Order: sequence, then structure tokens, then C-alpha cells
Amino acid sequence: MGSLATDIRPPVGEAGTREKESAHQYLTFTVSGQVYGIGILTIKEIIQYGGVCGVPMLPAFIRGVINLRGAVVPVVDLSVRFHGQVAPTGKRNCIVIVETRADEGVQDVGVVVDSVSAVLDIAAAEIEPAPVFGARIKTDFIRGMGKVDGRFVILLDVERVLGTEGLVAVVRATQAASGP
Repeated sequence: MGSLATDIRPPVGEAGTREKESAHQYLTFTVSGQVYGIGILTIKEIIQYGGVCGVPMLPAFIRGVINLRGAVVPVVDLSVRFHGQVAPTGKRNCIVIVETRADEGVQDVGVVVDSVSAVLDIAAAEIEPAPVFGARIKTDFIRGMGKVDGRFVILLDVERVLGTEGLVAVVRATQAASGP
């Protein structure tokens, strides 16, 4: 499983980062034709889709787990999570590795996306609150709506979308089943 990009977070102390304090960077991607964004500081890397091992008796939105350099990483299918249907996989599908925080600490989670678009700077003034109605996904999954070039990017609340508490239990059960 080759990496498309490793550690895409900006280097600490890089010249010019103070200028961007008022703007927030988001990795944008598509799922079922809709553009979404996740804060860049939670993204660890982007890898090619593949090597997902199914695990029985998991919620439908969890495709399974991958072995990422010896670590068991659950993989969430956002198409199923948001729309209840599995999207076909193709050449552009990627797994975005997201670092989440749970009660037990930090957990990496893979997110299946149709394609990765770009890293965008979106100023705080260009982010509207989540809509009360009209979104194609649960509004509590939405952190805000970023306005970019006259269109909206749905900015996700990673902790709520991924349901981190349940994923930590999945990882522990999988590790216990596979032995030391």
C-alpha cells in the first residue's frame, strides 16, 4: 500500500505561517459528488485505496481495517455513513488517514473518499454555521459551510462523523483477535 502523500501537515515554524493565522486550511475531497473539507491539522496522510480487511459484525459504515505500518486502523466509508449506500471504488478512491482524539487517547482512522481535491485556505469570516435543514447529511456532522469561489464546501466535524469511541473498541477487539 503506497503513500500518495506522507504527512501533509505544514512544518512547524515555517516562514509565513503567521500570515495565515486568520485563515484555516482544509483538505477538500468528494464523496458522492459533494465537496467536503476536514481541517488539515487532523490529516496525517493520504494513501491509495486497498488492503481493507473486512471484520464481521461491524456497523455498515465501517468497511474494515487496514494495517498501516503495523498499526490496526479502522476504515470508515463516508458514502455509507452519509447516504446509506456503498459507492463503487475506482482508481481515484483514496483513504485519508485522520488523527482523532478519544477518551483513551489518539486514534488514527481511515476515511474512504471518491477523490482528493486540494488544500484550501478558508478565512474564518468565510465560514457560515451549519444549516438547520437542507443538508444531505446529518447537520450535527457539519462544523460549518465554507464559502470558496461562490460555492460551498461542507466542513466536517471529524469527531462526530467518525464516532471515535466506537472505533477505539473496534481496534481493540481486532488487535485482541489477531494476538500479540
